[in-house]
Amino acid sequence: MSGPLVVVGDALLDRDVTGAVNRLCPDAPVPVLDETAAIDRPGGAGLAALLAAAQGTEVVLVTALADDAGGARLADLLTVAGVTLYPLRLPGATPEKIRLRADGQTLLRLDRGGAPQAPAEPPAAALDALRGAGAVLASDYGRGLLRQPTLRAALGEVAGPVVWDPHPRGPAAVPGTRLVTPNLAELRQLTGDAGGGSPLSTATRAGHELRRRWRAGAVAVTTGADGAVLCHPGTTPLVVTPETSVEQIRDTCGAGDRFAATAATALAGGALISDAVREAVAAASAYVAAGGAAGLHDDQPAPENPAGTAAEVVARVRAAGGTVVATGGCFDILHAGHLATLQAARRLGDALVVCLNSDRSVRALKGPGRPINTEADRARLLAALDCVDAVVVFEESTPHRVLTRLRPDIWVKGGDYAGNGAPELPEAELIRSWGGRVVTVPYLDGRSTTATITAARSRGGHLVKGAA
Repeated sequence: MSGPLVVVGDALLDRDVTGAVNRLCPDAPVPVLDETAAIDRPGGAGLAALLAAAQGTEVVLVTALADDAGGARLADLLTVAGVTLYPLRLPGATPEKIRLRADGQTLLRLDRGGAPQAPAEPPAAALDALRGAGAVLASDYGRGLLRQPTLRAALGEVAGPVVWDPHPRGPAAVPGTRLVTPNLAELRQLTGDAGGGSPLSTATRAGHELRRRWRAGAVAVTTGADGAVLCHPGTTPLVVTPETSVEQIRDTCGAGDRFAATAATALAGGALISDAVREAVAAASAYVAAGGAAGLHDDQPAPENPAGTAAEVVARVRAAGGTVVATGGCFDILHAGHLATLQAARRLGDALVVCLNSDRSVRALKGPGRPINTEADRARLLAALDCVDAVVVFEESTPHRVLTRLRPDIWVKGGDYAGNGAPELPEAELIRSWGGRVVTVPYLDGRSTTATITAARSRGGHLVKGAA
């Protein structure tokens, strides 16, 4: 692929609550679930992005996130999984789907989030990502993101292949879409086909009808365990079946996302549509055989730096209607200038999160002789300050990913960044994309880590890691 796979669509927060059922409720003939575990994961377009990233694909997700605890949790899960996020601001609440499960079966699904809301305009970075995409997967879950006019216009101008995974409540694919991937039930609703005849005849008839209506290159109709039926111009339908059958189906949730993401990646690599569909059928079958969505967390180690503490602080402040402030830096040798900036930043809101450059990030920015203090020590010193509520370490040269996850209301930098013709902070556009503000605060002249190191060396001192 010459560029990343860009997934565009409605992201949801899915939660699986699992437990055991040993009795009925005394006031109604319904089972009582004794909860033993609860696992959150991205759903909707978020799951499609997660599954693609898990295969080593570079993935960008353009979606809409609400300014609430659910949105923060969803951003956290995706960023930790290696997905780059470019979110539009979503009014209202993050949509959530909660499944109550016992013995491998879903007992009840609870949906939260209310009616779909129209998202804000996409940030410029999201439109740039579409222009540079190796392929685009439009993952429609019927909540309206793919009706957003600016985003839809950009989708119509994508140079690479576009795969459209439709929803009956969603809009038509943009003209020129390379492949549309409905399942058989969705296809019937999209075309109004009554479904007379066998599944193959229905998929063929309605698949060609949808292709003509939407002016798409081809339609691949997924048919569950039977594989897919490919409808493209001038040929008889191609029936693609899995090479091996799945003995025991544990959970099929996400199989369509796996199919569509695999097809998009294959097309970006130059595959023929027929070959892309074969790869997609094989990948979806393997996904279901491995347990589907319920098997995603089997035997997976916990991420080393999930930023759970920071996410919890943000969620608590947001729930109380407060203001989240964030700042960032290396903080290699903590000095009075740092303290002045941190104290001033904390006074701007109800919680301060410090985004701390990792050791590797500091070396890339400052050179091989830095940092003087390890990231663990730097984080511990910062967390000990009364003005700091949480510290999160990031590996990149800029904190864009962690900021996308936490979405602070205010981003603070010391006053030495302002004025004198200095360029705008690289984080500024990102912060503004969800309605945040960038603020500079007073900085104490003459205080800097570099100046401290230089002064110590000029006096004949030595700064050695681990020294007293």
